[in-house]
Amino acid sequence: MQDFTVIPASNAALPDAPVALQHWIGGVWVDSADGATTERRSPAHGVPVSVAAKGGRLEAHAALAAARRAFDAGAWPRSSGKDRATLLLRVADLIDRDRATIARHEALESGKPITQAMAEIEGAADLWRYAASLARMIHGDSHNSLGPDMLGLVLKDPIGVVSMITPWNFPFLIISQKLPFALAAGCTAVVKPSELTPGTTVMLGHLLEEARVPAGVCNIVLGHGDPVGEVLATDSRVDMVSFTGSTAVGKRIAAAASATLKRVSLELGGKNPQVIFPDADLDQAADAIAFGVYFNAGECCNSGSRIIVHQDVAAALTDKIVALSRRVPFGDPLDPRTQVGAIISPEHLAKIDGYVRGAVAAGATLALGGAALDVGGLGAQFYQPTIVTDVRPDMPIALEEVFGPVLSVLTFQTFDEAIALANSAAYGLSAGVWSKDVSTCLDFARRVQAGTVWTNTWMDGFAELPFGGVKQSGQGRELGRYGIEEFLEVKTVQMRIGTTRGAWVA
Repeated sequence: MQDFTVIPASNAALPDAPVALQHWIGGVWVDSADGATTERRSPAHGVPVSVAAKGGRLEAHAALAAARRAFDAGAWPRSSGKDRATLLLRVADLIDRDRATIARHEALESGKPITQAMAEIEGAADLWRYAASLARMIHGDSHNSLGPDMLGLVLKDPIGVVSMITPWNFPFLIISQKLPFALAAGCTAVVKPSELTPGTTVMLGHLLEEARVPAGVCNIVLGHGDPVGEVLATDSRVDMVSFTGSTAVGKRIAAAASATLKRVSLELGGKNPQVIFPDADLDQAADAIAFGVYFNAGECCNSGSRIIVHQDVAAALTDKIVALSRRVPFGDPLDPRTQVGAIISPEHLAKIDGYVRGAVAAGATLALGGAALDVGGLGAQFYQPTIVTDVRPDMPIALEEVFGPVLSVLTFQTFDEAIALANSAAYGLSAGVWSKDVSTCLDFARRVQAGTVWTNTWMDGFAELPFGGVKQSGQGRELGRYGIEEFLEVKTVQMRIGTTRGAWVA
């Protein structure tokens, strides 16, 4: 019998009625022209949480027209860094004020634990403040060494209208990794959140309105990728697409955007390895591994979904992770004790389970879990903490993004073998190394193919440090000073000073 730590349905009050969500286009809140809507039910509680306007091509085109007017004829792109920063700081303060309300809605709509949602909203406010600081530091270069008659200037201009397409797993945090940086650069935007989690993006829109963002500078269109996302990726009025989501959809967006050669920034999937050497602190590693695979129910591009552990310590480490996994509280997202909540949809839960069943059928061993989790008084959208051992490097569970609370365990004997296994997946988002030898850690960091490398820790994050992947994990960077550079275009100005240029035609 498998014993897990389960938090059953709490006494937390559920919504009496779903929240009505509208599009925000040109500074006006509107329903869809055809009256279409979509309902979102809580994956944990089954109750209706929101009823959102379902946008189509008409709404997408209207939003792009508003964003284009605001950029081409509005004051925002030509406003001072000080004025942009002041507005972004107002937004951050409003996010802090409404943090509990935003977090509760996100927990209901996505199934994530309320304490995690609270932390994410707090982190989002910090991103708005950090972007505000960058707004006042945008600068180019001057070249005074081109001879006595010439002066060269390199200017940094906002790229223009940016389409932002965001996923369901971190809806408020991920839009806060994009939008404040684009606004700080002087861009205008059209945002399409996932149809599964539109609510907190709409809440952010109301805060932007309260902060007095000029009409059309930010627009929100609710709906599905087809047709709204397709319009935002292909329309010639868009100068850049910023997308976070699956690699498969990212490839389609890159292909669609190529017709107009617009800039594309993609933050996509990951199959992130942690390599554990024999001299590692196994207790610290086990705790970080449990955090990495169960955080957000594994529905995280940075999920530490596979470990590559030296054969000498593989059994001991696996035993420690199994023991910790039994103690992680899975259950009601509205209970503050819960650390892992519900899976986003029944279809996604079936996909997770399919990877596990496929691995076992191919010869892998279930050390823990491997089935839906019964949480008293709640629905069926929970999955057990799952650990799969005897995994071969060629198994889909070792190479593909499961996006659930499932850990794959692989083993190695030599450093070169560990590097080869770590780099074997098509992804390259993040990687981790556990060793007390700093030379081992540095050698690993230099040789592993990943955009972020953690040594003796996992999934720490800071607004100051860039985030993004290599290989099929994407292109471009968010956060850090690179996060604003993504939304800037470089312009060269060459000035002749004080003299006339020599005649070319005699």
